[in-house]
Amino acid sequence: MNGHYGVTAFLIGNIFSSLPYIIMISVIPGGIAYQLCKMHKGLEHFLYFISLLIAIVMWVESLMLVVGSISPNYVIGMFITGGIEGLMILTAGFYRLPNELPKLLWKYPLYHISFLKYAFQGSFKNEFEGLSVDVGTNIVSGREILTGKWHVEIGHSKWVDLAIMFGMIVLYRVLFLVITKSKEKTSGP
Repeated sequence: MNGHYGVTAFLIGNIFSSLPYIIMISVIPGGIAYQLCKMHKGLEHFLYFISLLIAIVMWVESLMLVVGSISPNYVIGMFITGGIEGLMILTAGFYRLPNELPKLLWKYPLYHISFLKYAFQGSFKNEFEGLSVDVGTNIVSGREILTGKWHVEIGHSKWVDLAIMFGMIVLYRVLFLVITKSKEKTSGP
């Protein structure tokens, strides 16, 4: 606002200044939770889990930037962001399985644009793919659990889910840049 640097410099500075803290608040509590819950062993699984946490925190930050650039004041921006995050949670398959969501609006388009859909699916794939679970008299594969119990789309890997999430983060950041640049041009010097 004071003209010392542009919006692009702010956005780049914001990304690089917050990234170490985002990594720190993802690795420390994430590592503790990962060990306490005895999640799938292996470095690849742990790194994916941490990457997922980093992506989620960056998404929330990106959403706040976009809403903050549109919102008339801070309190209204917080309410709007909470509402958007609530919709993402409701339609991501957490409260209701994806195949049980009402088709109009909730499944198409909200479920498919929900950031947390990809987070849940990637997390489930990270945990269950490659596992076999002994259920009484028969052995059930992790893939069967993913498709039968959780309704996870297994046509692509967990890494594709993570890439989609980071693509959404980039999209939100670009959206923030466009909104702020257009406001800057309309308000004038």
